[in-house]
Amino acid sequence: MNRKQFLYLVIALVVLGGAGLALVWQDISAYRASGAKIGAKLLPGLKIADVAEIRLQDSKHQVTLARKETNWVVQERGGYPASFQEISDLMIKLIELKVTQSEQVGASLLPRLELADPGKGEGGGTLVEFKDGAGKVLAGLVLGKKVLKKDPLNPLPAAKDGVPAGRYVRVTGGKDTVVAVSDPLGKAEASPGKWLNRDFFKVDRIRTLATGPEGGALHWKITRAEEWGQWRFAGGGDLNPGAAVAAVNKLGSLSFDDVALDSGKEAAGKPLVIVAETFDNLVYTMKLAGKAKSDDYFVSFTVKGEPPKSRAPEKGEKPEDKERRDKDFAESRKRLEERIAAEQALAKWTYVIGKRELEPLLRARSEMVALRRDDARR
Repeated sequence: MNRKQFLYLVIALVVLGGAGLALVWQDISAYRASGAKIGAKLLPGLKIADVAEIRLQDSKHQVTLARKETNWVVQERGGYPASFQEISDLMIKLIELKVTQSEQVGASLLPRLELADPGKGEGGGTLVEFKDGAGKVLAGLVLGKKVLKKDPLNPLPAAKDGVPAGRYVRVTGGKDTVVAVSDPLGKAEASPGKWLNRDFFKVDRIRTLATGPEGGALHWKITRAEEWGQWRFAGGGDLNPGAAVAAVNKLGSLSFDDVALDSGKEAAGKPLVIVAETFDNLVYTMKLAGKAKSDDYFVSFTVKGEPPKSRAPEKGEKPEDKERRDKDFAESRKRLEERIAAEQALAKWTYVIGKRELEPLLRARSEMVALRRDDARR
């Protein structure tokens, strides 16, 4: 190599080195400009007190959670009460989350991380937007592919990643930035049914329970004379006590899957009517209508009656016992009245409940009859 060639080589190295340094500096500047530094909060400027609406959208569903005075509601369910606990958990989690990794990713690569805008082709994520009372977007992000890690309970070398350990997130607004966070955010779903307040009516201290088709003869009716007494068929017969207890207990722990806004179009067949009378002088009436092409039921209910205003003194009751028991009765009655008011507010809705949840109440009379010993041995 002669002197002239050597000088050309040095000049080329200087030029290439300068270009590389410029590119590195450009990446660093872009990274700093994004604000998504490692360890920084995901949404540093968002304040919970400013949020009046949260919108979540994926490729199939959309839900809008709106704050109304002191309560949150699900707009896609006709303003049904939303779960404040679930909403507050999501907001607190997103506000406190910190960035564990940050990258500038081109738009063509977003679908690979499931970070494309939902509803615009393959690879769409879950959009989450926070708005104020005037409808202005305070912050937005797209939740993408979950980051998986090996199951710690499976130490084998061949074990595959399968435990959600984080998630890719694209912070929207301005220059979109892709980051990774250390929480999979599994509850951030766009399905309206996932955000409903799960408080439901609970029937306790049941005295009689009857089922039958609307306008038709009863399938069966069971009754008991005392709160802790034995259940019997109202018209006589051998009752299976286990089946009776299962039906009664189900009314005290019933849960629903979703709220239906227009159940009339999908209901099929004559409704099953369930009537429960309680020792508190309350009458709960449920109507169960089958859902076409599904094992689900549309369920509506009413609550009527008024609890006793006073209690009957016990035989030989002492004055000091009477005062204490009267006080306990008054407190219990007040709690019961509050519960009735809350249940009556929920009675204006129609609910979707799965067949499996309702099974103890759907049994025919033949399934409520006690087996004879000879039958049980077979």
